[in-house]
Amino acid sequence: MLCTAKPALHAVVALPLYWMVLSAFKPAGGGYGPAEPRPWTPAPTLDSFRRVFAQEDFGRYFLNSVVVAVAVVIASAFIAFLAATAVTRFRFRSRTTLLTMFLVARMVPVEALTIPLFFVMRDLGQLNTLRSLILPHIAFSLAFAIWMLRGFVKGVPEALEEAAYMDGASRTRFLWQILFPLVLPGLVATSVFSFISAWNDFLSAKSFIISDISQSALPMALPVFCKPDDPDWSGVMAASTVMTIPVLVFFVLVQRRLVSGPGGAVKD
Repeated sequence: MLCTAKPALHAVVALPLYWMVLSAFKPAGGGYGPAEPRPWTPAPTLDSFRRVFAQEDFGRYFLNSVVVAVAVVIASAFIAFLAATAVTRFRFRSRTTLLTMFLVARMVPVEALTIPLFFVMRDLGQLNTLRSLILPHIAFSLAFAIWMLRGFVKGVPEALEEAAYMDGASRTRFLWQILFPLVLPGLVATSVFSFISAWNDFLSAKSFIISDISQSALPMALPVFCKPDDPDWSGVMAASTVMTIPVLVFFVLVQRRLVSGPGGAVKD
């Protein structure tokens, strides 16, 4: 039964992607009406992609999104790894309360925090800068990353740490040369979440970039094609396809680490 369900599941997952790519290659206004939802196009064209890349600020938006996503991935992974190690290996007062606060932070909708974050960024003088896109995403990613990495760090036996100390390894050496490689699959999983969240974020770019559009991100390229009187759906789908490619590339690059489990490191 599972073998029979897998092809159907794959089809359900792939259908939206197929329709997005198909629509990107359709001519403007071709096959979007409810009476003609054709699952093919007799005359594929690249005109939609030409219109996307012809946007004056598209390249700048793309570069900004790369900078934001990479900064969020690196910073959140680094901080989450140290924080997860601290809350797992050390005993201190209010540790449970701190972990609960991390969990509660994930329960609050991002939309509910947009207005307070706007005033915070305004008071810090960070509006219309890439830092206004980076800092909130680091904060939102940390709660999930710390909770997830805590399980990976806890899965590393304390006997391994004691053996490393007996062999003369310092705490820093154990942290980066032994513990870090063992929890790397967890770091990769949290990095995928952080990358997708930062890359696809439209709300922050719309809320915190007020006047300097050169500091905006790639999702802001989509509304250009969504004109109320004459929406360019081919352009929207072409821009969405271009936005999806870096996510797929990033996932392909890290999937080997994502599916691999912790390596063995127990000393005989």
